Amino acid sequence: MDFNVKKLASDAGVFFNRAVQFTEEKLGQAEKTELDAHLENLIARADCTKNWTEKIFRQTEILLQPNPSARIEEFFYEKLDKKIPLRTTNGELLGQYMLDAARDFGPGTPYGSTLIIVGDYQRRLGGAEREFLQTSAINFLTPLRNFLEGDWRTISKEKRLLENRRLDLDVCKARLKKAKLAEAKAALWSEEVDKAEHELRVAQTEFDRQAEVTRLLLEGISSTHVNHLRCLHEFVEAQAVYYAQCHKHMQDLQKELRSANGDTVPNAFTMSPSTSAVSAGPSGLSSGPPAGASPPPRPPVSPSGLERSTLKIEEVQPPATGTRKAKVLYDYDAHDTSELSLMADELITVYTVPGMDPDWLMGERGNKKGKVPVTYLELLS
Repeated sequence: MDFNVKKLASDAGVFFNRAVQFTEEKLGQAEKTELDAHLENLIARADCTKNWTEKIFRQTEILLQPNPSARIEEFFYEKLDKKIPLRTTNGELLGQYMLDAARDFGPGTPYGSTLIIVGDYQRRLGGAEREFLQTSAINFLTPLRNFLEGDWRTISKEKRLLENRRLDLDVCKARLKKAKLAEAKAALWSEEVDKAEHELRVAQTEFDRQAEVTRLLLEGISSTHVNHLRCLHEFVEAQAVYYAQCHKHMQDLQKELRSANGDTVPNAFTMSPSTSAVSAGPSGLSSGPPAGASPPPRPPVSPSGLERSTLKIEEVQPPATGTRKAKVLYDYDAHDTSELSLMADELITVYTVPGMDPDWLMGERGNKKGKVPVTYLELLS
């Protein structure tokens, strides 16, 4: 292999001069050529774009694939330019486990038949998740990765080259300044001044050319923003489709379970027949009263159980699970200190208390709580 010793020595000299100039600038012992304000703004905007794009890219990767081992595996497959193997989603795996369990428990049993239904829908949810992951990776992650690994690397290379040209220019300026100081002392240095001026002109030309190249690349960041905006819309659309599919699958699953089980599954908020005035809609949520409807009569208080003694509201604590939100359908004025006054359309938290009459629930609004009639409520969740 042939080595150009002169070129090697020249490159080493240039590197050394740049290092000296950079060090003296940091120490405040040398002047530094400042870039024009427009170019500085473009560089700052590009750096900001790179930093936030990288953060958004990394966090989106975590959102789509929370398993770090799986992300590392996918990274190596991409670097080796190999196809990433098909990976079963958690929903599909859960669905398969449920179907396998149903076969062992017996598909004819209530539990087994329900496992089959739920397992099938879990697999559907897993399939919807797979489609969402693939669509998001293609339409959102890939463009961000292409920018970071393609366009930004080119911009970074040109920025480093511009910095080197700037250092070379300042080295030439310092050299010319020294030559002129020497010329003032002895006329014999005039050739050195001419040489320094020539080198300065060459360095200035190369710096201006590189500044223009870098400027054009940095102005392309606006196009990058437009492209990423389009990709962001596609990502949101993919999310909307995915969540809509999940919502539909869950609604269908609820309907099928109600149809299969005849609504015999126990519920923490089982209502007595007197609450039929507030009927359940197709989604399982209570529907509001018809327009102009008058409030139902106040349900009677049973004289048995907890109601026979004075209810100490301050001692009642909400359960760890089983609380629900409810919308108030009508205004209600409390009849005693154990009840909570209500205003139509407000939201309160409700829960059951052991021994309480089934026509009543315990309601909380802020730091106030008390009994509320079920017929005045629309249970939301």
